[in-house]
Amino acid sequence: MTRKYFGTDGIRGRANGVITPDLALRVGQATGLAFRRGEHRHRVVIGKDTRLSGYMIEYAMVAGFTAVGMDVMLLGPMPTPAVAMLTRSMRADLGVMISASHNAYEDNGIKLFGPDGYKLNDDVEREIEALIDADLGPRLATSPMLGRAKRIDSADARYVEFAKRTLPRNLSLEGLRIVLDCANGAAYKVAPQALWELGAEVITIGVEPDGFNINREIGSTHPSTLVSKVKEMRADVGIALDGDADRVLVVDEHGQVVDGDQLMAVIARSWLEDGRLSAPGIVATVMSNLGLERYLAGLGLSLARTAVGDRYVLEHMRNHGFNLGGEQSGHIILSDFGTTGDGLVAALQLLAVVKRMDKPVSEVCHCFEPLPQILKNVRYKTGKPLEQQAVMSAIEAAKQLLGESGRLVIRPSGTEPVIRVMAEGDDRDLVERAVDDVVDAVTKAAA
Repeated sequence: MTRKYFGTDGIRGRANGVITPDLALRVGQATGLAFRRGEHRHRVVIGKDTRLSGYMIEYAMVAGFTAVGMDVMLLGPMPTPAVAMLTRSMRADLGVMISASHNAYEDNGIKLFGPDGYKLNDDVEREIEALIDADLGPRLATSPMLGRAKRIDSADARYVEFAKRTLPRNLSLEGLRIVLDCANGAAYKVAPQALWELGAEVITIGVEPDGFNINREIGSTHPSTLVSKVKEMRADVGIALDGDADRVLVVDEHGQVVDGDQLMAVIARSWLEDGRLSAPGIVATVMSNLGLERYLAGLGLSLARTAVGDRYVLEHMRNHGFNLGGEQSGHIILSDFGTTGDGLVAALQLLAVVKRMDKPVSEVCHCFEPLPQILKNVRYKTGKPLEQQAVMSAIEAAKQLLGESGRLVIRPSGTEPVIRVMAEGDDRDLVERAVDDVVDAVTKAAA
């Protein structure tokens, strides 16, 4: 069943285009009604990133929630994982994060969390979609039952303490010079505070949001800014978050970028040594490098692969008892601590290993040599190019070409009319040939 509003990660689109005040109000009303359980006073926590449109969407949602009798607790700018954590911690019936993650400021979105802090499943989202388009007038609260709204000033401190407590009690980051890039986003207050309180010397960039500069040539999607600063300051490590701080990338002391695959390898090795892995392996997506899979196999660990998207990684983790998973892009999910990706907490786990091993980040984080991996995108207008015989034949030929020493992944984008063609293997020339052959076939089919 095709969904009208929800995509792979909540509702997202151009602010005042797709995400209008009217839609935000109706989402508030519909979600509030969907999560009414029992006769207690229901409440929702709302966090946001630093986009200008956050004000518009926040107050529209407050109107929607209070109109159906739900009390609202406003957190202000707050990372997505903090909203998920505070939903549980404050015994709220619902959590809302207003953010378009790593997108530019013109976009915004609405992410929803249930009382357990997990993102909503497809069935609940369909229920909410039906309510959004329904006539809710007869179900609005009576005058005495309208909700109230208030700001929660202690939210920052609560999340900082939570993040710090994911580390061993006696561990200090004293002696580490860290460049921290907050992408002018949701973590611009809490992340520097947490690292400083743990003893690190913190040099910040991307901590001056103005409503327009979130993710603009900064943050985990633009690591070149962090690379330059790490070299300039001769720092021990650089940490880059994205706009809502649910993903992280790291830069070592030489300015080399460490992606999510290497971070998962470091944490997996550390947790294996400490007996902290709840299952003998981790969960990643089809896009994670084959080098990671081989490295884990050498440790006696498996790599379970899912479709692209942190929700699919988390779903597999929950269903099969894993407590570590993530994506190459830097979504690292540590289910011992949280219910979604948390860039700051993942970075702290890495820093704990660096301190314990007393080695440079470049040595700690270079667990494996990534195999040559090539990704190309083919844009199309209409139709289903992947179902044409010429394309299917090209895909089969490319798989034969790569053989047992490589992988081929072809997938349509979930957000735009693009087909992504990715291959990897030991022989870079073969990988390039495989990708180019498939791209050529898809391009001709799309034309």
